[in-house]
Amino acid sequence: MDESGGQKRRPEGDGRPGAPGAGKAPDRPREPGGGLLMGRFFGVPIYVAPSWFLVAALITWVFGGQLDRVLPELGGARYLVSLFFAVAFYASVLVHELAHTVVALRQKLPVRRIQLQFFGGVSEIEKESETPGREFLLAFVGPLLSLVLGGAFYLALDLVEPGTVPGVLIAGLTISNLLVAVFNLLPGLPLDGGRMLRAVVWKLTGRPMAGTVAAAWVGRALAVAVLIGLPLLTHTGTLGGAGQEVDGMDTVMDALLAAILAAIIWTGAGNSLRVARLREHLPDLRARALTRRAVPVEEATPLSEALRRANEAGARALVVVDPHGDPVSLVREAAIVGVPEHRRPWVAVSGLAQEITEGTRVPAELAGEELLERLRAHPASEYLVVEEDGAVYGVLAASDVERAFVKAMARPGS
Repeated sequence: MDESGGQKRRPEGDGRPGAPGAGKAPDRPREPGGGLLMGRFFGVPIYVAPSWFLVAALITWVFGGQLDRVLPELGGARYLVSLFFAVAFYASVLVHELAHTVVALRQKLPVRRIQLQFFGGVSEIEKESETPGREFLLAFVGPLLSLVLGGAFYLALDLVEPGTVPGVLIAGLTISNLLVAVFNLLPGLPLDGGRMLRAVVWKLTGRPMAGTVAAAWVGRALAVAVLIGLPLLTHTGTLGGAGQEVDGMDTVMDALLAAILAAIIWTGAGNSLRVARLREHLPDLRARALTRRAVPVEEATPLSEALRRANEAGARALVVVDPHGDPVSLVREAAIVGVPEHRRPWVAVSGLAQEITEGTRVPAELAGEELLERLRAHPASEYLVVEEDGAVYGVLAASDVERAFVKAMARPGS
């Protein structure tokens, strides 16, 4: 399971109303399609990525070649059997991911989606477990289900004839599920074993970040080991049938497979470090600390006069109020930038404002992931920040939150 996050840096203004670049809303991450939607499990969408079709074709071709040696009488039908094996194997991978999802939902952790992709699957869990024990359980349940499936298929071998199509399929599913379990138990991020190691270090040190750093560096060491070791193991016959000649094409394929696996592990470990670093510093993102001072202006106030009042007060935002002094809308910085200076005395602020809704009214004490979730659920360029009693505290610009987000991502992990 791997989660990643990121944010693109964009040009910054000087922070004053009307300053170049000051009013743009931040680039928000788009919801990825995820590929082909296959269904939902407890409301969690299950996608098949386009890369799955590539690996399914590869499995069909490789397994078909093996069937030609074991069951030559199948002829061209061996590729239909091989395709069935590819689908059945990824059904087993889906069971592995569903196990993670069930435990995550029981822990009240939101699961964004499940995706089957080139090398297995991923359950995108949006929050961390609250304790190292829960983290360990969440990570371990996937390999456990793969072991159970491998054991079940192994027992099923007694029910079929060896050397038949069912016998070959069940033997293949036995081996593949055991390999999935063993591979995922390797103690390095982004593998499940890495999350288990993270939980153990977290428990021993009391610091989640310490566990993430340890498991990520072990993951990078695993990536190097896979890059070097996998081709050596296959070349010497340790993996696969010993004594078979390995030609040049096999050597190239083994090296390519090892490079892809190593890149996935290395990248996943790095992403895990970045996400952990972000989550460690997310509490620093506080609406109160990021809020701009604002001045109230009436709807008919010319823009030039409103900006003059803001500059005199040292404010960086404008709130449009009704005759009773209650806020009704916020002047958008992007709209201010679009008005030439010579026209500002004749443009009323009401024509540049966005209405204040319940979604754009943000409590001053909101912080961290709750603040980001609120802004993501109600996209806008500015938000009215209010105290518990409803009093106006100021205006929160989405651009300021983005800059703070980028700085949090850039800070070194502690």
